[in-house]
Amino acid sequence: MALDGITVAGIVSELNKKLLGGRIDKIYQPLADEIIFTVRSIGQNYKVLVSANSSHPRMHITQIQKQNPISAPIFCMVMRKYIAGAKITKIYQPDFERVIILEVESMNELGDITPKKLILEIMGKHSNFIVTDENNKILDAIKRVSHDKSSVREVLPGKEYSMPPSQQKQNPLFMTKEHIFEQLQKQSGAKVQEVLYQSYTGISPIFASEICFRANIDTSYFCGQLTEQNKQAIYNAFYNVLEQVKQQQFCYYIYYDEYKILDFSVLDMEQFQYFSKKQYESISMLLEDYYAEKDNLYHIRQKSHDMRRILLSNIERCAKKKEIQKKTEKEVASKDKWKIKGELLTANIHAISKGMNVFRTVNFYDPECKEIEIAIDPTKTPSENAQKYFSKYNKAKRTLAALEIQKKQNDEELAYLETIFQSLETAKEEADLDEIRMELAEQGYMKRKTAKKNKSQKSKKTKPLHYISSDGFDIYVGKSNIQNDELTLHTAQSNDIWLHTKDIAGSHVIIKTNGIDVPDSTLLEAANISAYFSKGKNSSHVPVDYTLKKYVKKPNGAKPGMVIYERNKTIYITPDEKNIKKLESVQKE
Repeated sequence: MALDGITVAGIVSELNKKLLGGRIDKIYQPLADEIIFTVRSIGQNYKVLVSANSSHPRMHITQIQKQNPISAPIFCMVMRKYIAGAKITKIYQPDFERVIILEVESMNELGDITPKKLILEIMGKHSNFIVTDENNKILDAIKRVSHDKSSVREVLPGKEYSMPPSQQKQNPLFMTKEHIFEQLQKQSGAKVQEVLYQSYTGISPIFASEICFRANIDTSYFCGQLTEQNKQAIYNAFYNVLEQVKQQQFCYYIYYDEYKILDFSVLDMEQFQYFSKKQYESISMLLEDYYAEKDNLYHIRQKSHDMRRILLSNIERCAKKKEIQKKTEKEVASKDKWKIKGELLTANIHAISKGMNVFRTVNFYDPECKEIEIAIDPTKTPSENAQKYFSKYNKAKRTLAALEIQKKQNDEELAYLETIFQSLETAKEEADLDEIRMELAEQGYMKRKTAKKNKSQKSKKTKPLHYISSDGFDIYVGKSNIQNDELTLHTAQSNDIWLHTKDIAGSHVIIKTNGIDVPDSTLLEAANISAYFSKGKNSSHVPVDYTLKKYVKKPNGAKPGMVIYERNKTIYITPDEKNIKKLESVQKE
């Protein structure tokens, strides 16, 4: 669910209870679109995360530790200059919009106490976090918006701040029965759900659907189909939801469809009554849990952009080279015909007259001894014409021999690049990306970073993914080629079971047997994991080879992650994420 007005109201309620009257301290900016500051309030320290991320904008209290950059960005410096030490005097949500405003008081250069505002605008890709002074002038914004980007509303230092353009919606907190009846009457050709979220600020489609559900009205109903009794039911349901918001009767749930997150809410959603749910003590804990993985994957994808670009460029180069090799192979496929023509010309050299363009003779290499027509260059002697065909044959033979080597090298490189690309899909943290980046640099695909690391900062060694099978066996999954080598060649024992997708880029998977026979159920679970963490993730009947680790070898000079194996068997399996989630939950327990 996007953070609609009702969810924002829940956030503002919690921030008021915990932060009002507190003082802001320790401001830092871990990411380009994210700021974190500490608030000392009622004898406690609260860490507040403010994100203007285009996919996951929000504000809440956080427990997550994020690295403080060595050099602070400009926006962070502005925050420290004007907001450090400021007292929070007011926290509110204007007109039930998706906007959170913190009014603060801080000391200026002359020692006078002056008011300022911290404004978070939650507007999808246009989300922003803005600081204004006592004159409503913008001191800075985490995303500066020039006239080139928006001719409607510039967000630049020195400009006067104005709220985002209104969509001519009414604040639902002041909704009357007459107004909602009028909207339903006026838009008789529109669907009820659409009228609700298009007429009132802060109402999302999912909450409009909840109002319809509570009123026992199908969301596909058109307003023109409603009776007076239906309209009254809609008003009553809407009124009851808003009363819960006004009375701050919030409860915090994440709803699940099996092991997959369905949605979250700050009110108990009756339309999800048949789904499982998890309750949280606060909206901050809910948002932290809900966005933790999504936020991480988003930033991992952003940080891996340069590697993806390099890999895709090299994969495309290999694919083009493969097409050229196929074309060349087709061209030299008829090399034996040139040899035959050369030998036939040599055998009939005395029968060829100078000046002939074409020579016809019986092809005694043909079982049926059919006649063959051979093109001749009239400016050359019969012997020179024969040598021309032999030269073409020898050149084609050399080309074909070289082509076999080139094809093998190109196919190996393509397979290797696809394994690295798959590693990027599996990466869960920045340390995984560092490992992949180091591998690409060692293989000559990227330049090594020359910046010296702080001696106190040791490179973090990543660990493979770990699952526990339903039978209690440990299953490990490599997240990069370097990790695959470590897992297979050093961690695994000779009688452990090794799995990998057949002829498909993917992770190495190890079942730790501890000398015990592994049941079929564990083997199928490990095969499912292997197929899921491969290029065949979205395919069906994916072939997964398995064998004992002692039958897996790494050839001399092979690239990271590349191995050969024997005495293997194959399982065909369709990847099932739900079964993997079950194993994750077993591990957490």
